[in-house]
Amino acid sequence: MRSGIHPESRAVVFRDRAADVAFLTRSTADSAGTIEWEDGNTYPLVDVEISSASHPFYTGASRVVDTAGRVERFERRYGRTAAAQR
Repeated sequence: MRSGIHPESRAVVFRDRAADVAFLTRSTADSAGTIEWEDGNTYPLVDVEISSASHPFYTGASRVVDTAGRVERFERRYGRTAAAQR
């Protein structure tokens, strides 16, 4: 590897705001915030909106989508289209 062209890799804490879970891992991400970790050391903190701890694909949790209600609400609001009335 050439020296001076690669970003510095260091220990960083990623905190999932949705699941209130934190992960300590290595990263090149920059952060202005810091957090004191369980081992007593202070690490840069990066807040993320979603991670494997809260994403439905990884957790197995799924949301039920009411598609029939959406269609009925759309038809009430905008009426039937000209193509559907033929």
